[in-house]
Formats: sequence, C-alpha cells, structure tokens
Amino acid sequence: MVTRDEDSVRSAEDLVEYYFEQAWSDGLPVVLPTQAKIDAVVDALGGDPDFPEATIPPRRGTLTREVLAVNMVMAGCKPEYAPVVRAAMLALCTKQWNLNGVQATTHMAAPLLIVNGPVRNAIGMNAGHNVFGSGNRANATIGRAIRLILLTVGGAIPGDLDKSTLGHPGKYTYCIAENEELSPWAPYHVEHGMAPEDSTVFVIAAEPPHSVVNHVANDAQGVLDSIVSAMSTFAHNNAVASGSCAVVIGPEHAATIAATGFSRLDVRSYLWMNAGNTWGEISFNDRYAGGGKVYNKALPAWYKRETNAHIPIVPTPDDIHLFVAGGAAGRFSAFIPGWGRMTSPVLRKIDGSEPPAGAICADGTCAL
Repeated sequence: MVTRDEDSVRSAEDLVEYYFEQAWSDGLPVVLPTQAKIDAVVDALGGDPDFPEATIPPRRGTLTREVLAVNMVMAGCKPEYAPVVRAAMLALCTKQWNLNGVQATTHMAAPLLIVNGPVRNAIGMNAGHNVFGSGNRANATIGRAIRLILLTVGGAIPGDLDKSTLGHPGKYTYCIAENEELSPWAPYHVEHGMAPEDSTVFVIAAEPPHSVVNHVANDAQGVLDSIVSAMSTFAHNNAVASGSCAVVIGPEHAATIAATGFSRLDVRSYLWMNAGNTWGEISFNDRYAGGGKVYNKALPAWYKRETNAHIPIVPTPDDIHLFVAGGAAGRFSAFIPGWGRMTSPVLRKIDGSEPPAGAICADGTCAL
C-alpha cells in the first residue's frame, strides 16, 4: 500500500487514481485508508496489526489484521463490521470450501455470504426489501471488503489468476442477512444446532439468484413446484456437477408454505425429491460421445447412467441450504445454484467458539 511519505505528495484524487493503477480496486473508487481508520478496524479485531488471520489463495498472500483493516476501509466498512468480515474470510479459507478453485475457475461462481443472529441488527444489515440489491452500507461494504481481499491478497485479478469466463455482479459484493423476523421457521443457524443468540456466517460458492415468481398458489406444493421448475434445468452447474445450492424464499411465499404445515425439512425434501433431470437430458442422449457413452465423473458414482434415470439437482435434501429473506410484499423467491461438488459450504460462528456437541465442526466452523 501507499507509504505516508507518498501520501504526503499526492492529492486525494491522485491517490484514488494510483489505487486504480495498482489493481487495488474492484473497478470502483475506494475509500482512502488513512492510518486512523486502519487503527480503528485493527482495534475492533483485537489489536496486534501483524497477527496473521489467514493465507489467501491462489497467490497465497498473508492476511494480517492490518491488511484486513486496509481492505475494509477501502471498501467503506465501519469498524463494527470487522468480526463479520474476519469470520467470513476464515470460513472461505477452510480446506473444504476450496477457495483456490473458486478464485481460479472459468465458472462464474462467487462467494455468497449470508449472516444470521443478533449481529444482523446490531450492525444494521438488510434482510428485507431489495435484499440482494443496493442501498445498505453493511451488506454492500462487507461483501465488497471480501472481494477486495480476494483481489489484493489472493491475487485473483480478472484475466490473470481469476479465469472466470463471464463472472457475475456478485463478484463486486454478494452479502445478505436472513430475515429471521418474518420467517415462519427457526433461523438457518438454529436449524443447524446453534443457539438463537449465536451470530453466524454462511458461505457458499454461488451463481447469481434465479428469480422464481408465483402469484397464484395458495398452498406449499404450488409455490414449491415453481421453485422445482427453476431448479430443473441442465444449464446450471449443480445439474452437471452436483454439490450444494441455496434457496431463498420470500416472506410471502414462506408464509404460504408454512400455512400448509411444511417444516424446513419438508421444504428441502420436497425440492430434492421433485427437482431434477433425466440422465438422457444432461448427457444430451450421448449425442457427443463419439459412438460411446457420456459418463460424467463430476456426478456421484451411485447415480444411474441410464437414459430415463432421475438425476437430482443435489445428492441429498441437506445439500439444499434454505433461507427466508426479502421484503414483506411480493410473491417471489430465488434459486441460487452452487459451483458443484468441488466445494462445500461452510457455517461458522462469528466469535469462533466451538459449535454444539455432536456437530461435525471444528474451530467454530461446520462443513455442510
């Protein structure tokens, strides 16, 4: 970053341009990281600016607390966002999440962060109207800080180490909170064995949200059949590479589903049982096999490779990660495909404390 001597001979406008030239930006102007702002974030992280929090692939740069703070300031974060950003980065750097692969893939996957627990309201996150859109500082800058770290520390510069063919807007910022207040079910982190008072981050490598509209159904099956339709295509990565996905149900749809008596498990089970394609569809009926048969090693070995065999979108109901988010008005939901079996989503407590006994977790992190 720029030294204090360099700072003294450049105007603020010149520095912004300098940051563009050094590839220290996501393509948008950054907030200049003054020492006072950096120190405030480091203090929020517990002090010790040289403390190494993580190593960020593919360049394997060291994310010290000071470097984390610099990127947070450049993104426009407040110091109180620091525990969320740190927890998200630690989750992304777990082996099972495979950040190296996500950073370098030609696919469009980006880290989607979903926050649960009291921290959502404490730092003013948006879980309601326009939840995936603009207008909320915490959502926007937390997601942006993650992207800046992936760029500046991980070295994932588009066209260099980041080989994504298309990317998507979530590679600027992709961060929301669950709308626990309007959900008819227990929050996501509670479903996974944590306490309501725990604050958590969930990260999944994801495509953009695929909109689901249904203004007519007055029962669970009707709403869920629309989501099944969105899931049942062989154009997204889950269809051909298995793995995990996310489903975000709008509050109106969630109320309709819950009124039928469906639990979270019922919803995930219904979607898993009914969403999918045939082997013939995803293999193009062996049209491109050169006289042989397409096998597709990316899918689980136990899937039948027979023309009319049902191929689910993901291997089990547990691989569908279900959240309620969005505004109170509007009968919309979203299907969010994942990257495939090359990555596993991670749920982590923000304070890093140990998860409940019996959970398959370590260091406050659960591989899902």
